[in-house]
Amino acid sequence: MMTAEQIVAAQKSNVETLFGLTQKAFDGVEKLVELNLQVAKSGFAEAAEHAKAALSVKDAQELLALQASMLQPAAEKAAAYSRYLYEIATSTNAEVTKIAESQLADTQQKLMAAVDSAVKNAPAGSENAVALVKSAVAAANNALESVTKAAKQAADVAEANFNAINTTAAKATQAATKRARG
Repeated sequence: MMTAEQIVAAQKSNVETLFGLTQKAFDGVEKLVELNLQVAKSGFAEAAEHAKAALSVKDAQELLALQASMLQPAAEKAAAYSRYLYEIATSTNAEVTKIAESQLADTQQKLMAAVDSAVKNAPAGSENAVALVKSAVAAANNALESVTKAAKQAADVAEANFNAINTTAAKATQAATKRARG
């Protein structure tokens, strides 16, 4: 049985964890807003430069050359934006996961302590019920570990796919730029 002090301490810990998770989420959103502001500012300046350059071309061949010269830098910037966006998401996710796993480990430890305490105070003849409770807690812990491992593996696969897509896109852009210039 938990005492009033233990309940208050657990609630305080949960509130602190909630605020920590909220702060991490806000940090991620703040980074995302900063990134988008930078992209918007540079995009506006580049659009003005490109418009001036397009207005100064003298013939269709010069216009094609201008477009080709803009293709690869634009694709590289898009890939860099995607990479940075992915980094923000993964770092925020990693920080939130770290906090959640820490909280989960603490909760599991407290649950096992409560089960052990209950087992010590269990009346005679309740060994089967005690074994059942311990088995259920162990099964829940194993299931949770399996889900956590699967989530980490999925994140690793997603990262590998993201890197492969970026590499393929960069190669395709380089090839298209060479064809446009050639």
